[in-house]
Amino acid sequence: MWMRKLGQTGINISALGLGTVKFGRNQAVKYPDSFIIPNDKTALALIHQASDLGINVIDTAPAYGDSEERLGRLLKAQRQRWTICSKVGEEFIGGQSSFNFSPEHTCFSVERSLKRLNTDYIDIVLVHSDGNDLDIIKHWGTLDALAELKQKGLIRAFGMSTKTVEGGIAAAKKSDVVMVTYNLANKGELPVLDYCAEHNKSVLLKKVLASGHLPAGEDDPLKASMELIYSHSSVSSAIIGTINPVHLASNAQAARAAI
Repeated sequence: MWMRKLGQTGINISALGLGTVKFGRNQAVKYPDSFIIPNDKTALALIHQASDLGINVIDTAPAYGDSEERLGRLLKAQRQRWTICSKVGEEFIGGQSSFNFSPEHTCFSVERSLKRLNTDYIDIVLVHSDGNDLDIIKHWGTLDALAELKQKGLIRAFGMSTKTVEGGIAAAKKSDVVMVTYNLANKGELPVLDYCAEHNKSVLLKKVLASGHLPAGEDDPLKASMELIYSHSSVSSAIIGTINPVHLASNAQAARAAI
């Protein structure tokens, strides 16, 4: 199925989502090649292409430079078409990342994202982990703060972009969705996917193509990647960032062929 349920939230999302880190940031990124941030005309053409391909998920974050502000302008006439996923916890200023997981900063960050995105609500908000998943969950109360914002109607679903198996499972227990890394080169977080499948929680995947660093050995690494990720029932959507229209079309074609 191309359109999939996001856990028990009532939200339906496409099996492929568009990541937009490259819309707003080209510093301190881990892609193999440098790139130029696209102008508004080029970015809007990519958004329209994604929509034509049946994609309805667009992923952003405060740590993605000015991605949120740009999407607020570019999506203004088509907000209802998109399921927007943003994040809290990480800031990127002056070429450096910093983290703040306090409930106060979480509320501030969501309010700021609402303004930047020019919207009354955000569909999905994830905690942008620094790698200390369990510490964030147990000691900071970030997920509890997001749960309160959901009750207020400012967000529709919440969860965490995690970096450890223990953190992914703990986050799944307390939220609607988790975002994890899963690809041909890194299958270590498979237990999180298994847990979510058993407990009717959804998974969003990041780094599906290993940020352009997939290992050699596959005749068609894109095809193999898509077949791997969509073979697991917990996967609601794979978020792949690109500013290349050819890559976007190829990703969508490979995803549909694998489903």
